Amino acid sequence: MAQGAENGPEAPVVRAKARFMRVAPRKARLVADQVRGLPVLEARSLLEFSPRGAARDIGRLIDSAAANAESNHDLVADELYVADIRVDEGPVLRRWRARARGRATRIEKRTSHVSVALTPSEED
Repeated sequence: MAQGAENGPEAPVVRAKARFMRVAPRKARLVADQVRGLPVLEARSLLEFSPRGAARDIGRLIDSAAANAESNHDLVADELYVADIRVDEGPVLRRWRARARGRATRIEKRTSHVSVALTPSEED
């Protein structure tokens, strides 16, 4: 018998990704750490009232993953929780800013790749 077969079917994991988000990964991780492990309803309300700029983008990503769960896996979005959320670095846009005495300094506009995984809660 296969390992884990006696527990029945494994709970589906619904994933969504947002790539090349124009927010620094360090700032997005602050928001992602707040919603990791929360139910989707709590995560939505927390992100809705968060003053951080990345909260809007991460909220839209969680909404997208919940919509994927409803349409592709026949799950109820309100019964899901944020199992995993990861923020990775994307490419850096390098721009130049004029400074005094004919010099220029580099401005780095960082981007992020955010991936989220939702699973049904274990309430049986």
